[in-house]
Order: sequence, then C-alpha cells, then structure tokens
Amino acid sequence: MRNETPADDEVNRTLIAALIKDARLSVADLARSVDMSAPAVADRLRKLEEAGLIGTYTIDADLKAWGYPLIAIVRIKPLPGQLHMVERILVETPEVIECDKVTGDDCFIARYALRSIDELDPMLDRIAQRAQTSTAIVKASPVRRRMPSLPGA
Repeated sequence: MRNETPADDEVNRTLIAALIKDARLSVADLARSVDMSAPAVADRLRKLEEAGLIGTYTIDADLKAWGYPLIAIVRIKPLPGQLHMVERILVETPEVIECDKVTGDDCFIARYALRSIDELDPMLDRIAQRAQTSTAIVKASPVRRRMPSLPGA
C-alpha cells in the first residue's frame, strides 16, 4: 500500500483543475464546485501550497498590449567557466521573461520580450563575451504555456 499524497485526492485534483482554468476563482466559488465549506477549501489550498503542488497564482498578460510585440527565443551556450555569470546576467535582465537550464549543447533557453528588433543586439551584448547565442523570433504561439492533463482527471 502506497502513501497517498495531496495530488492523489480527487477533491484536490478538482480544485487544481478549476484554478488552472481560472486562477481568479474565489474560495467560495471553488467550495461550491466541490460541495464543501469555504474554510475547508481554504485549508486544502493552503496544504496544496505547502506541499508545492500550487506554486503561484498569476495572470497571462498580453505583452503586445504592454508594448512588447516581439518575443525572441535565445539558445545560450556559456563559454568555459562562465556558466554562473551568464545565469546571473539572465536572472538580472528584466526582459528575460522565462529561462530554462537545459541539457544538450546549450545550457539555457531564454525568452526575451522586446519592444523592437533594435533592442535585441544590446541585450545579447550583455552576454556576448561570456556565451555563444542562437536566436529565433517567435511568429506565433499556437500552444501557449499550459498544464498537462492531471493524473486521474
């Protein structure tokens, strides 16, 4: 017999699935969806957060509407001895909206939000002495970031 985790609980999976669809749902709305009291649901959400099953509640802002019509995907291969410095520069660059440390030839894949193509070279210049880069501009995003199907859902 295996130990059950919060992810194994059907009510928790239902709550998480509802929040994935709409993170703005109130605790009262969530409680109604699982036929429980609001305090009981609030307690479950707190436990899901403590267990690391819910990390953040966020919004999906339209970057174009905020003046960032371009997204660049940059593959980054730090030069020998520069990995930690490159990582620090990426973390400190506000235009880097997402970055993954990956296996393979490159160490990082970063997404940069750009107001214009003219901003790209100055941003890449910040790491040019420390890494090789390969850049692609996003034309469209037919699949936006999303959660995979939850087990048992």
